[in-house]
Amino acid sequence: MRHLPSATARPAAILPAVIVPAVLLVLALLPSVLSDYGLGLMIGAVTYVVLAQAWALFSGHTRYISLATVAFYGTGAYTVAVLNEVLPYGAVLAVAGAIGGALALVVGLATLRLAGVYFVIFTFGLAELIRQLITWYEVNVTGTLGRYIFLDVTARGIYWQMLALAAVTIALTAWINRSRLGLALRVVGDDEVVAAHSGIHLARTKLAAFALSAVILTLAGAIASPRWVYVEPAIVFNPTVSFLTVIMALLGGANRLWGPALGAVPLFLVFEFLSAHFPDTYPIFLGLLFIGVVFVLPDGVLAGIDRLRARRRPATKRETTA
Repeated sequence: MRHLPSATARPAAILPAVIVPAVLLVLALLPSVLSDYGLGLMIGAVTYVVLAQAWALFSGHTRYISLATVAFYGTGAYTVAVLNEVLPYGAVLAVAGAIGGALALVVGLATLRLAGVYFVIFTFGLAELIRQLITWYEVNVTGTLGRYIFLDVTARGIYWQMLALAAVTIALTAWINRSRLGLALRVVGDDEVVAAHSGIHLARTKLAAFALSAVILTLAGAIASPRWVYVEPAIVFNPTVSFLTVIMALLGGANRLWGPALGAVPLFLVFEFLSAHFPDTYPIFLGLLFIGVVFVLPDGVLAGIDRLRARRRPATKRETTA
């Protein structure tokens, strides 16, 4: 006999489809009522939502801790700085995304066989390597260090583009979570030996997710770059971006759909407050926060809430009689 969905299941399924577009509409209308400072905060918050979601797209399920976020973010920003006077803005974004994807394929083919601390160290070194190469090229070939970005893109335009990229990233993550790729990534994260014996092509699976993540990270840097007007390697390849992204994703729950966004927004606001009021000591607070997340909430806030609910849930009749 065919079972029909219960009446309570339908609203639960329909609710996200109603709430998410409404929230997006409200967020899209915010620039009309915010001050310049408020709009700047929103751009920063949405940017880190994109970075955290894109990082979790690969690392959330595979459990490969990547510190290469700023390598792709900075590459996108510097691509815009180099090409903004040569190509139309849309073409520059397309080229930036293509460069990020190509870089991810080259790097991924060489490094995704690494695991654990070796992968973490390599990805951290990748960002520094790219920064040093660009610095050397600018100083020795072009004879200058830093470039100006002359684009007629307003703060509102940057915000709307970043918000659209955030929506696309979350939608892509939701689709991947339900696809064979998402299942394969979860199996790889649990045990690569089991994944290989299950017929999963490890290199291809990890490379596909890594490349998708890198394209989004590169586009985020490209979209955000007009805010700076002037960029140089030390600015756009700041390692703090990579560390903050990891902490944000882990805080909310890197393997949850909304976890990275949940961790990104409050932590970005805390970071802005600390960096403004404690400019010399705020890295200490971030370090302590990272240690706290790892030890207290290793699976993120959402998983912690689920465990708390499970403990408070009254035992069923079967459980009490067992």
